[in-house]
Amino acid sequence: MSGGHIRTETAAGIGTLVISHASKHNAMTLAMWRQLGDAVTSLAQDDRVRVIVVTGEGDAAFVSGADIGEFAQQRSGADAVAAYDQAVTTAQRALARCPKPTVARIQGICMGGGIGIAAACDLRFASARARFRMPAARIGLGYAYEGMQRLVTLLGAPTTFDLFYTARSIEAPEAMRLGLVNDSIAADAFDAEVASRVALIAQNAPLSLRAAKAAILAALDAPAGPAREAIDALVRQCFASRDYAEGQAAFTERRAPRFEGR
Repeated sequence: MSGGHIRTETAAGIGTLVISHASKHNAMTLAMWRQLGDAVTSLAQDDRVRVIVVTGEGDAAFVSGADIGEFAQQRSGADAVAAYDQAVTTAQRALARCPKPTVARIQGICMGGGIGIAAACDLRFASARARFRMPAARIGLGYAYEGMQRLVTLLGAPTTFDLFYTARSIEAPEAMRLGLVNDSIAADAFDAEVASRVALIAQNAPLSLRAAKAAILAALDAPAGPAREAIDALVRQCFASRDYAEGQAAFTERRAPRFEGR
């Protein structure tokens, strides 16, 4: 599709969400923001999927931000701005609240809304050649509260001020030092290393991962995070599951566990 689209793939317990708009460095159109939220929801509801990976088409960009070419029509006037911002918030919220583990696989350019998408994921792995920038102040647009709150929680206020005030570009090693990404990985090892780490997640007990994510989000006091009672219920579900019995048996028998998510 020439205007860009969101594509999903599933294999070996991994759901991959591909942001595809290579002609514009995977810039997000309004339609793509709307598709993104739906795609996350679909993968979250797919029992075959244990972990979701978000990546850009090709290796030149993760997401270069919003498609500025649309702004004159899609982001002009109070009603249009509100509708556009709601689509962005809904998409990023779907990622942030997804009950399954989410991983941002970042190569090349990651700017603006791309940083917002990455920040909404649980883990962020970047190629050492990746570049990050928050150019809102160079374009004159505002960044909505929920996305800003997520960045402040992730980076702290001083770093968030720096990135927004200066609109400067940073390389992956600095992004890792600032806490924007979990790891900066050599470009020639990136594909294999990220695939290995994602596979490790997919092999683990789904109910345990779900309970851990709910508790971590609550500990962060994330927007509309799960209540303590809901987290306790998820923990009880782990101990009552067949996977709990399987994990103990596998440990005793010194073999890899075969988890089913129940």
